[in-house]
Amino acid sequence: MAVSIKRFRKALVTGGAGFIGSHLCEGLLKEGLKVVVLDNLSMGKKKNVPKKATLIVGDVLDCNLVNSIISRNVDIVFHEAAIVSIRGSTKNFYNDAMNNIMGTLNILNASIEFGVNKLVYASSMAVYADNVKETPIPEEYKKEPISPYGLSKLASENYLSLIAKSNQIDIIVLRYFNTFGERQTFTPYVGIITIFINQLLRGESPVIFGDGEQTRDFIHVKDIVQANLKAMNADSHWGVFNVGTGVGTTVNSIANALRLKINPEIHPVHTDAKPEELRYSVADITKIKAQFDFRPQYNIEDSLDLVIKRYIP
Repeated sequence: MAVSIKRFRKALVTGGAGFIGSHLCEGLLKEGLKVVVLDNLSMGKKKNVPKKATLIVGDVLDCNLVNSIISRNVDIVFHEAAIVSIRGSTKNFYNDAMNNIMGTLNILNASIEFGVNKLVYASSMAVYADNVKETPIPEEYKKEPISPYGLSKLASENYLSLIAKSNQIDIIVLRYFNTFGERQTFTPYVGIITIFINQLLRGESPVIFGDGEQTRDFIHVKDIVQANLKAMNADSHWGVFNVGTGVGTTVNSIANALRLKINPEIHPVHTDAKPEELRYSVADITKIKAQFDFRPQYNIEDSLDLVIKRYIP
């Protein structure tokens, strides 16, 4: 902790009123940093922002606002703000690209102009091509996104890589796999654990796209925070790292585990597969374990009950 307190004093967390961002704010405050949140509250909620953090309601597309915030002695930026929807991005590809690419470039431009020391960027496993071998995916695996969301994340990564080579700012890219945990906003598109819980609590059957044997790497939000804090403390000018557990779980297994906990009488129903969704998506975390000493602390079996309680009055 002493390293971060000495080197970094003030952090900007974009999307800090959202699911991952608000947990990250809590972690940064515990490390002794001042925290400023920029969030347009399209998905985030004011109540998620810790009391000791400063919330500024606004958009990463607002260049003047971004410049104003970052120019006030911000020395590290965690860029979490994005439109996060693999399924929804196909229909809304323009807004997806505008927010996820141009928003990132606004943050990057201001960070360079006003002397930010480090930028930690939240990317996604959606940048990868589908994995037909059903083995964990390393960072070097081919990048051929099958969704507009994945394209926007990969384009942002490419910009960051190029700019990092010619500037003093340190940039770390973290490719999140399927994040779950308390405070995840319910939408029809993001977070199958949250979606299934809400369907079961309403007495509805969980809807599974395809045969349900697609495999995911579910990582708890607090482990995502751990990865960000380790990225902050790492002495690296540039790096790209998977953030997952390295353990795969099928969608069928998740649906069955949740129904047994919530309403065993209800059984899942299957519908057509979504072409924009990966079949096998499990992280190879060899690199982040070796360079950041990252070790996932939470497993999905022990964490489901805590997530379920979040939705029960």
